[in-house]
Amino acid sequence: MPKIPIIMPQLGESIAEAIVVEFLVQPGDRVEADQDIIEVETNKATMNVAAPCGGTLLEFTVDLQESYPVGAELGWLKALDGAPGGAGDNDEAQPGEAASERGENHVERVQRRAMRSEVKPTVGGLPVPANATGASYMTPRMKARMQELGLHAADLAGIPGTGAAGRVTIEDFEKFLSNLEQHKLTPASIMRVAVADAMRRSWSRPLATVGMPVVLDALLAHRKASDRKPGPALYALRALAIALGENSAPAGRLVGNHIVHPDSIDVGFAVEAEDGVLVPVIREAERKTLQALVESYTKLVALARERKLPPEATGGSIATVTNFGTFGLTWATPIPLPEQTLVLGMGAGRKAPYWDDASETFVPRTEAQLTLSFDHRVMDGGAAGRLLARVAELMNRPDSL
Repeated sequence: MPKIPIIMPQLGESIAEAIVVEFLVQPGDRVEADQDIIEVETNKATMNVAAPCGGTLLEFTVDLQESYPVGAELGWLKALDGAPGGAGDNDEAQPGEAASERGENHVERVQRRAMRSEVKPTVGGLPVPANATGASYMTPRMKARMQELGLHAADLAGIPGTGAAGRVTIEDFEKFLSNLEQHKLTPASIMRVAVADAMRRSWSRPLATVGMPVVLDALLAHRKASDRKPGPALYALRALAIALGENSAPAGRLVGNHIVHPDSIDVGFAVEAEDGVLVPVIREAERKTLQALVESYTKLVALARERKLPPEATGGSIATVTNFGTFGLTWATPIPLPEQTLVLGMGAGRKAPYWDDASETFVPRTEAQLTLSFDHRVMDGGAAGRLLARVAELMNRPDSL
């Protein structure tokens, strides 16, 4: 019976690696084709690796809580007679690295795997190249040391330099590392590292924010009368989608001397998950009514909180909506994702006095602050203000959504 390797699959666009979280079966267990056998975690979600065919699990060749690149060997199956094979069909042709590992101890096995891997694990998930934003110059020795530790040039921003013109020397860096051991240290999750990486890349652009109040009374009345009650963020998402459907230029990306307009109005929305934020995406949001979006929106929120988002519900969005009002905040300046030009934020609703000219008196109304953070290279404050005003206008007419 042939031996078949279990390979780390491509788990999503721009995903280069995943952490092995749990073995769902044990060596010696009988498995079926496409049965989930390993649980892994990427910077976007928790997913499963399935058996390539039916057979008996021989062994796992990876360790829990370790990260492995796409294409890495995770283990071996002894396939059933007649089961479809692959590169590992022939026992003779595949002498089996797993077999050679039996004579090695744990440390030797890990070192050998690290040396043979040609794919360097990186925190991926966003198709924008990362640029150094910390030290302006690093010596080859410093670069090698940074690469060895998996650090980014921006991590040098907090290190006081003693070299020429304030340059951070290798001695400064090593002193900084030794001082770290005196502080309490906790490991950053893969999601926290991914968020940090995305925000670092986003901040390489000139970003600006505009804001204005939006009246929520009509929206709240509409929500109360609805059978399926949309959340406030969904009203904002739908209004933004309509506005961008009317004019997609504000959501375009500057490439050279051209504004590249999006093919589809795919809008994401921020959901707080454990130790980070995920952004599920609603495709073609300008073509679907508010009520038609409620069910899919609610489902995506639940999947995001469980970190179980399917690949088709992540990435590729042109804008994000974030409801920071859920934290009691009235104003914030959220940062758009690296592949996006803008992010719409919504603060907490508050009763506010409003001067009514007809009655010549103050009357109460419910207001929330809307903010629009955007790439200033693509549009200016005037265009951003007009887009935000259009969103507020649509939210004041919830029946049109």
